Amino acid sequence: MNSSNPEIATSLTINGAVTNYHDRGQGVPVVMVHGSGPGVSAWANWRLAIPALAETCRVIAPDMAGFGFSERVAGAAYGLDLWVDQLLGLLDGLGLETAHLVGNSFGGAIALALAARHPERVRRLVLMGSVGVSFPLTPGLDAVWGYQPSPQAMRGLLDIFAYDRALVTDELAELRYRASIRPGFQESFAAMFPAPRQRWVEALASPEAAIAALPHETLILHGRDDQVIPLETSLRLHQLISRSQLHVFGRCGHWVQIEHAARFVRLLDQFFAEDGA
Repeated sequence: MNSSNPEIATSLTINGAVTNYHDRGQGVPVVMVHGSGPGVSAWANWRLAIPALAETCRVIAPDMAGFGFSERVAGAAYGLDLWVDQLLGLLDGLGLETAHLVGNSFGGAIALALAARHPERVRRLVLMGSVGVSFPLTPGLDAVWGYQPSPQAMRGLLDIFAYDRALVTDELAELRYRASIRPGFQESFAAMFPAPRQRWVEALASPEAAIAALPHETLILHGRDDQVIPLETSLRLHQLISRSQLHVFGRCGHWVQIEHAARFVRLLDQFFAEDGA
C-alpha cells in the first residue's frame, strides 16, 4: 500500500493495461468489485470491509478499468466484456482457479456476468445493491452517472447514497469531490455513461435465462431506502437465482457496506465459512 495514498496498492498488467489492486489477508480468495460513483476506487468503496474480511480471507479488490488508479487506455471500449475480461485476467495473473466474488452496484453487474459466463471460476457470489437486470433508470442513478464536478454536486450525490445524513459531512464531500477531479478521472467517467442513460442499465444486464441458470450459492444484500438502485432489482435477482438468500436493511441507502459495516462483514464471513463446512 502507498503510504501517502492508501488507494494505491499493488499493480498487475492485464491485457496490456496496468490494474491497481489491494491484496490483503490469507485463505480463500474473495474478489470485491466496486461501484461506479464519480471518483470511486476500490479502497474508497471497501475501506471498512477489507481489513475486517482480511482477518479470515484473502481479500483482493481491483480498481476496474476506467476507475481509480488503474491505467486509462486511450480509446478503451468500456463495457461488460472489457470488465469481465479484466477480472478473469486478474484471477489468471494471480494464479487463482476460483474465488468468491462480491459486487457492489455496477460491480454487481460485472460479478453477475462473470459468474454467468464462467461459472467454474466462481465459488460463492455476493451481490449488494446490484445492477444486472433491467429496471427503469432512477433519478438517483441518473444523477450519479450524470455528475458534473463541484463540491455542491458531490454533496448532493452523497445525500442520495446515504440514508443516515450524519455520514454526509462537508469533509467527506470535499474529499470525494477532490477524488473526482484527479487527472483523467472525470474524463473517463463522463465518457462511460452519457445520456440517455437507460441504455447503460440494459447494457449492464445479463440475460435472465443465464441468471436463472446460475448454480452458485448467492447472498443478495440491499438497503430498503436505496435511491440509486431500487430494491426491486434484488427481489428480481432473488426470484431468478434458485440458491439465493436476500437480506434487506432498513434505514439504509445505497451504502450497506458503510452504513451497516459490521453486519455486512459478519454476513459475508458466515456465508463464506459455510462453503467449507
